[in-house]
Amino acid sequence: MQVAKKKSSGKGYLTIKDNQEVLIHPSTVLATDCEWVIYNEFVLTSKNYIRTVTSIKPEWLIELAPAYYNLDHFQKGDVKLSLERVKAKVDKYKEVDSKKKNTKKL
Repeated sequence: MQVAKKKSSGKGYLTIKDNQEVLIHPSTVLATDCEWVIYNEFVLTSKNYIRTVTSIKPEWLIELAPAYYNLDHFQKGDVKLSLERVKAKVDKYKEVDSKKKNTKKL
């Protein structure tokens, strides 16, 4: 799964698994700059580009591929910090959801 996250500086993206700085290819059409994207192609010209891009919610990554996004496999940095925040958010949603289900059983 090829995923990139917008850099803290706001200029460009970082690929999640290998921390490469990339830009969205000019031929890609997105209405707005998205915080997280999945991409199909990595294009290397004078700059690193990603192409065939779609916006995603980062929570989807943790929910659908928890082993792939195991935080122990990431180096310290912007990407890991962002994923830690997302995981905390997902865990909190699961906890609230679990409490709601337990309340309904009673």
